[in-house]
Amino acid sequence: MRILAINPGATTTKVAVYDNETVYFIESIRHDPEELAQFDHTYDQYEFRANTIREALEKHSVKLEELDAVVARGGPFKKLVSGTYRVNSAMKADVKQGNVQADHISNIGCLLADEIATSLGIHAFIVDPVSVDEFDDVSYISGLKELPRVCLAHTLNIKMVSKRHAAKVGANYEDLNLVVAHLGGGISITAHRKGRQIDVNNANDGGPFSPQRTGTVPVTGLVKLCYSGKFTEKEMLKRIIKTGGVLNLLGIDDMRDVVERAQTDSEADLVLRAFVYQIGKSIGAYSAALKGDVDGILITGGIANNKPIMAMLNEYIAWIAPVFVYPGEDEMEALVMGVLRVIRNEESEKEYS
Repeated sequence: MRILAINPGATTTKVAVYDNETVYFIESIRHDPEELAQFDHTYDQYEFRANTIREALEKHSVKLEELDAVVARGGPFKKLVSGTYRVNSAMKADVKQGNVQADHISNIGCLLADEIATSLGIHAFIVDPVSVDEFDDVSYISGLKELPRVCLAHTLNIKMVSKRHAAKVGANYEDLNLVVAHLGGGISITAHRKGRQIDVNNANDGGPFSPQRTGTVPVTGLVKLCYSGKFTEKEMLKRIIKTGGVLNLLGIDDMRDVVERAQTDSEADLVLRAFVYQIGKSIGAYSAALKGDVDGILITGGIANNKPIMAMLNEYIAWIAPVFVYPGEDEMEALVMGVLRVIRNEESEKEYS
């Protein structure tokens, strides 16, 4: 099976072609923020992103008629259970009509995949979108009726790492209790009970601060800041989601630079220690969500490559359960494996309705 995988990100478009599990090519095309600034909404980027994909396929001499399936990253759609979904008219209509939980570029992934697949008479899919929601009933409750907790997470990579870990230890994902921490530009700390992701901090709303996001902040102070007249709603959201966290505190957002700077800069050292402390504290909280019955703690995402941070974090969490580090984000492989599991009848495809 030759499968095209598409992953539109905030400043990149990742394109890959796999022959079954084997990579034929994979490329991450970075876009200049000024180039993207011309588009008012993510949907407006459709043709721009489509052209990027076509150019990548041409560059790597991939003929469209050689493809057997197309798969794309799914966005913050309506609440969905975990699995692989065939792109259908209902999904496309929701994206075009804005019937989604947030305006994110990943929403158009299904449209980009479907256009190519339809022209070839093959199927397009998404796998474990951001909006996979397997919360327990208590996980939705906050202290305000108007503000229920929302399940949005880096589920695609988190689910794949969880299944990969289960295979490594000779178990089924559905038989394990895991705490999985995805550490990247956004941070998702998740609790998994017997194959269900029962709670997550939602990287945009709370949890540890990340390289670019504020995480949990003092809410009364946040309300006062919002009404101070200093910022518009758009500016405040940008500060919370895109220019907060380490970037706001130190003016840099690469944790490798933070670790290096912390060796001689007391301010950077304090921020680094607080960063690790908050992650460790959150992992402890999500271990409590499993009532302490934790078979393993899995650390993934780009920051998992940073050995000094991993060593610091281990001091906070090693007492809870065995810690396993799976560095990086294998989202392209996760997309392809989701399609292969359906094609091989290892699991049934889900219907978006």
